[in-house]
Amino acid sequence: MRDTITREIALPDTVTAQLHGSILKIKGPQGEVERNFAHPKVQLTVEHKIIKLQSNQGTRREKTIIGSFESHIKNLVQGVQEPHIYKLKICSGHFPMNVAVVGQELVIKNFLGESVPRRITFIKGAEVKIDGTDIVVSSPDKEAAGQTAARIESLCRITNRDIRVFQDGCHIFHKAGKGVA
Repeated sequence: MRDTITREIALPDTVTAQLHGSILKIKGPQGEVERNFAHPKVQLTVEHKIIKLQSNQGTRREKTIIGSFESHIKNLVQGVQEPHIYKLKICSGHFPMNVAVVGQELVIKNFLGESVPRRITFIKGAEVKIDGTDIVVSSPDKEAAGQTAARIESLCRITNRDIRVFQDGCHIFHKAGKGVA
């Protein structure tokens, strides 16, 4: 069945959107994000305060792609109004770890007694702060915040010890949009 599929997303008063080719740029009070929405069978248009997604050949595949695009756009609009926040807990039971933010890097020293510090670089647009034993990752772009939090968590992955005993590391305990754990 090939019907025309149309979805509309209304923007709040504080948010504006611009479309340059297939790149959608959304500005709001908390920042600006842009994303490429390129697909040959899905058209994206911006009219006044409405973002319109349309496909003239509405097969199942195009319907799922439009649904994905709609979710991504809603996350972008939500992020420029209030940033997406991920929280990680620093756990160091065996060796005292030193975690610090240096420029655009997170440096973990003395993880399980290692002499070489572990480092990761943040994804562009993500902001990382250390608050006591918590690491707070925030960004208007949900993917940048989530990927940065995932990189921090995988930086402290333990492979050669019993993970039931050695629970040291940085673990995600709050994800954006998931409520309080």
